[in-house]
Amino acid sequence: MSSALTDLFPHPIVQAPMAGGPSGPQLAAAVCEAGGLGFLAAGHKTADGMYQEIKQLRGLTRRPFGVNVFMPQPQLAESGAVELYAQQLAGEAAWYETELGEPQCGGRDDGFDAKLAVLLDDPVPVVSFHFGVPGREVVDALHRAGSYVLVTATTVEEARAVQQAGADAVVAQGVEAGGHQGTHRDLPENDGTGLGVLSLVAQLREAVRLPVVAAGGIMRGSQIAAVLAAGASAAQLGTAFLATPESGAHDLHKRALTDPLHPHTELTRAFTGRPARGLVNRFIREHGRFAPAAYPDVHHLTAPLRRAAAAVGDTQGMALWAGQGHRMARALPAGELVQVLAAELAQAEAALPGRRRAGGGAR
Repeated sequence: MSSALTDLFPHPIVQAPMAGGPSGPQLAAAVCEAGGLGFLAAGHKTADGMYQEIKQLRGLTRRPFGVNVFMPQPQLAESGAVELYAQQLAGEAAWYETELGEPQCGGRDDGFDAKLAVLLDDPVPVVSFHFGVPGREVVDALHRAGSYVLVTATTVEEARAVQQAGADAVVAQGVEAGGHQGTHRDLPENDGTGLGVLSLVAQLREAVRLPVVAAGGIMRGSQIAAVLAAGASAAQLGTAFLATPESGAHDLHKRALTDPLHPHTELTRAFTGRPARGLVNRFIREHGRFAPAAYPDVHHLTAPLRRAAAAVGDTQGMALWAGQGHRMARALPAGELVQVLAAELAQAEAALPGRRRAGGGAR
């Protein structure tokens, strides 16, 4: 990674932007103040909502931070497939005494143009993209505004597209990662073919010239050391920060991470129509195999169900996004967690002959 970018955060620790509430200003500020790179998640927010959170974050820290934006999504599924899934969910609506959401209520672009306009008018240090790669003109515009650009990739082909677009670094998201897989094209035939983060980092290091930020199931400093040894410049952690007090995740979600009732995760389309890793519960078991590849239609369809389940404290109907390392979650303050991870990283690297980092910072 270019020294100009890594100079923004002393520790090679990036807090993943987790949409839906967890990654708000308090969490991002705490991570930034501790020497990591904190991120706001603009996904599922309006452009004004994103702007207000940026202003709030700037009031909490003067350190550099990032904002993550979802790319617009194409129409993939026939409307009949979504209607059929709505019929499948009718019993859930009756059980939670609510109505299903309107699949088309939120559009397919997540307010992309409006959010980009805000980020160009009032630039932030780092902008990252999920669910696709922006055009070269978008990346160039952000560069002119003074922002560094990161883009998620889950394959070598996607990483090459990220490089072609002129981004500064690629976020290599392994299949272990919690939440949505950031595939550029959501093709059902590719379900179950994802690469683990170590294999993906190694392949991207050979395939592209871009610096790599490794993401996927990373919960300890020793794992950060492992991805750095594999060639990554930094590690992005999401689930590790989910249980912190500053996280905006629901308290039930935080507790479920280490609850024996939720022992494992799987990738599912049940809640949103896109593959996302979450704690297995009744909703996933009953509906996952019927859900069409139709994001964000299914996301809008199930939103009232998820809200209703949370309101009555029913984790069996909530989307409990989590990576494969969720049982290792630590409910530490976010800033303290960064320091613990940095200390664990230093200890792990000290045990590796010839592996010393100059100045203790990110590469």
